[in-house]
Amino acid sequence: MPLEMRDPDDDDAPRRGSTRFGGEQFGAPKGTWWRPASTIGRVFVGLGCLAVIGTLSAGVVAAKTYLGRDSRFRIAGAGNIEATGLTQVSRAEMLPVFGEDIGRKIFFVPLNQRRKELEAIPWVERATVMRLLPDQIRVTVVERQPVAFVRQGQQVGLVDRDGVLLSMRPAAMAQHNYSFPVVTGLNPGDPLSMRKARMAVYERLLSELDANGQHLSEQISEIDLTDPQDARVLMPEQGMDILGHFGDDRFLERYQRYKAHIAEWRQQYAKLSAVDLRYDNQVVLEMAAGTSAVAAQVGGSSSSDQTQGGAPQAKPSAGSRAGTDAAESETAATKPDAIKPAPQQKEKPKAREASVAPAKTLAQKSSSVAALATKQRAIRERAARLRAAHEKAEQKKKHAAQLHTTLNVNRANPASSTHRAAGVAEGE
Repeated sequence: MPLEMRDPDDDDAPRRGSTRFGGEQFGAPKGTWWRPASTIGRVFVGLGCLAVIGTLSAGVVAAKTYLGRDSRFRIAGAGNIEATGLTQVSRAEMLPVFGEDIGRKIFFVPLNQRRKELEAIPWVERATVMRLLPDQIRVTVVERQPVAFVRQGQQVGLVDRDGVLLSMRPAAMAQHNYSFPVVTGLNPGDPLSMRKARMAVYERLLSELDANGQHLSEQISEIDLTDPQDARVLMPEQGMDILGHFGDDRFLERYQRYKAHIAEWRQQYAKLSAVDLRYDNQVVLEMAAGTSAVAAQVGGSSSSDQTQGGAPQAKPSAGSRAGTDAAESETAATKPDAIKPAPQQKEKPKAREASVAPAKTLAQKSSSVAALATKQRAIRERAARLRAAHEKAEQKKKHAAQLHTTLNVNRANPASSTHRAAGVAEGE
């Protein structure tokens, strides 16, 4: 009988698991255990999976029930809550946050929610809440650091760099020996982002003044941040306060310019109340009530400046271009910040040519104001002369009436005419 042999060139390989005549081959694989080939195998695998899932679920429920009933995991009272980092925040202010958790199992305390409630306390900058088995809650608090005093009406509080307003008793402030400038212009009703932006100007101002260890900020008593683009700084100068307009940048440069000329300005202007330093090549000197404002060009040539009331003309030693409108002078004297200068022009390579225009404008304004003042003075003198002439005419008229009455009496009584005429002559 011939042997059957496979042709190596034949591509039709015999089917796996079957014989030549279609019968099943003994020991052929029927599939993996998690994917059985038969329906009965699939049923057994599904039942096994359900049994495992049910067992795990029952174990979780049993563990939860056990932990929920076990008294060892219950927060018995406030003594089970530990807190670190508390200085300005007392435990009495912190414990109400965990009031609902007293008597509750430690596993059911919402830690994230408690953290947010702690950070809602003004003095708390950030907080961390952790569980310590079996029955302890640990709280770690980082408090805010004040950087300035803030005045709101008659009340004085504290504020941090983020603009968060902080309250503290005056006795506690005295114990801490805080030495900050007083900040105004921060209102509780303003959004936190607005207060934070204003405090950013304050931080840059102090950082520039205190650069290189100079500690120049110690010479500042108050900073008005009502306008973030114009930090108005109050500086004591020999018994009086001078208000300086510092803008929103180049604080150190403007402060040095102020200190270099303030003695000369005060010597020539005894009623100096404010200095606007926001211009590149000049400053505006604002006077107290009853005097005018003066524009001084720092480092340039000087020109005469006109003051009110016909007072002698004065020249700042740094060089000045003076003169103001009478109405503007009174407004500036009453309210130091009444003069609103144009925004600061950034210095550019060709800024020297552009700086000529403000000087010409100021000179033209000075001449026109001087002419107006001369005209007003002439009008007042003419009015005074007219009033004097009118009073003299009234006196002459009254004297004529008296003389007429005397003559009529003399006609009626000739005997006393000589005596009355002599009396009238003495009256003249």
